Amino acid sequence: MAEMGSKGVTAGKFASNVQKKLTRAQEKVLQKLGKADETKDEQFEQCVQNFNKQLTEGTRLQKDLRTYLASVKAMHEASKKLNECLQEVYEPDWPGRDEANKIAENNDLLWMDYHQKLVDQALLTMDTYLGQFPDIKSRIAKRGRKLVDYDSARHHYESLQTAKKKDEAKIAKPVSLLEKAAPQWCQGKLQAHLVAQTNLLRNQAEEELIKAQKVFEEMNVDLQEELPSLWNSRVGFYVNTFQSIAGLEENFHKEMSKLNQSLSDVLLSLEKQHGSNTFTIKAQPRKKTKLFSRLRRKKNSDNAPAKGNKSPSPPPDGSPAATPEIRVNHEPEPASMAMPGAALPKSPSQPAEASEVAGGTHPAAGAQEPGETAASEAASSSLPAVVVETFSGTVNGAVEGGSGAGRLDLPPGFMFKVQAQHDYTATDTDELQLKAGDVVLVIPFQNPEEQDEGWLMGVKESDWNQHRELEKCRGVFPENFTERVQ
Repeated sequence: MAEMGSKGVTAGKFASNVQKKLTRAQEKVLQKLGKADETKDEQFEQCVQNFNKQLTEGTRLQKDLRTYLASVKAMHEASKKLNECLQEVYEPDWPGRDEANKIAENNDLLWMDYHQKLVDQALLTMDTYLGQFPDIKSRIAKRGRKLVDYDSARHHYESLQTAKKKDEAKIAKPVSLLEKAAPQWCQGKLQAHLVAQTNLLRNQAEEELIKAQKVFEEMNVDLQEELPSLWNSRVGFYVNTFQSIAGLEENFHKEMSKLNQSLSDVLLSLEKQHGSNTFTIKAQPRKKTKLFSRLRRKKNSDNAPAKGNKSPSPPPDGSPAATPEIRVNHEPEPASMAMPGAALPKSPSQPAEASEVAGGTHPAAGAQEPGETAASEAASSSLPAVVVETFSGTVNGAVEGGSGAGRLDLPPGFMFKVQAQHDYTATDTDELQLKAGDVVLVIPFQNPEEQDEGWLMGVKESDWNQHRELEKCRGVFPENFTERVQ
């Protein structure tokens, strides 16, 4: 029996809800068609618009905050892996290993603390702030439904009131028929019953109207108070949230800066202890050219330099760019050098037989003044061999017709000097074996097309001064192992 009663109540409630939905749907259709007026509150509608805007902004802020926290977490993991890598490569005998490990632990704790504080002071506050919106949103929707019920009840009651005469006419017509069919004594009772039934419907409509109006006004008043207050609260919430985030980030970066400075100090102490160690520089490998008949071998990758990629390509002999650079000494020349019979001293590296040119002999060096000696040495060291020889022959009259035989202390076609900055081990017979500090006299390739990118042709100055044999002493060497000095 109880189950049947429960099922009956459930069925009745379901039927009542269906009837309400149908009534609301009918009322909305009539309002849209303009056959029924709609109760509107512009002030409340503005509050609803503000509420929806506030909800949208808060949802976006929550989403961006979660993205920020995910980025902090990812940065924490990346920093942790980087510190783990540093701990792995840090040798046990290196100074500051314990300090570096301690800095890594503090770095990890700092990231964890920063993330947790962001969750507590920003994310949870954000969740609490947005937690009140779903309830208010459902109440706004319910108020809208109650407003439709109120309009429907109002329209029903008004229709009963305005159609009173029509209802009386409808009642009178059946009475006239009953007068013919029923006895006279019961006609009054029937008429009274119909009038009472009409009044009952009117009273029920009025009661429903009062009830719907009461429910709607209660919800409307509460929302009219809460929505403006909620709208104004957003300012304080945004201020507190972003102040918390800014403050936490500022403190985090201050502490992280201290840890980074400590790590930098540890690494500086490591550099001071192992600063004398040099890094391996790899040379650019030589490539095989068409005109090379020799077999090119594999370059030793451990010996190859990484100083930079240079691709020198000297122009063919005889072109303007192949002419050696001429440096002019702008110091005023001594009067003795302008005299036709003045003699120039020999360069210290010039052998004794170099003083005899074209069957003539130079005067003794002791007969020159100190100023003449300095000027002569400056001229011989700053000008190319051909220019110096021509200048010397013109001044001293020892060279007839400017024969331009060339200086004997430099190889033919000499372009400039370089000094080796790193040791280089030759891997073929046509390469030069270099030690750091060796001076190399650079000369052009006999065939410019045979020159590989990043390689030069030259002869070590010491070998040239000792043997004076170009074919025996010259060889190729990597350019980025050297630095130009002249």
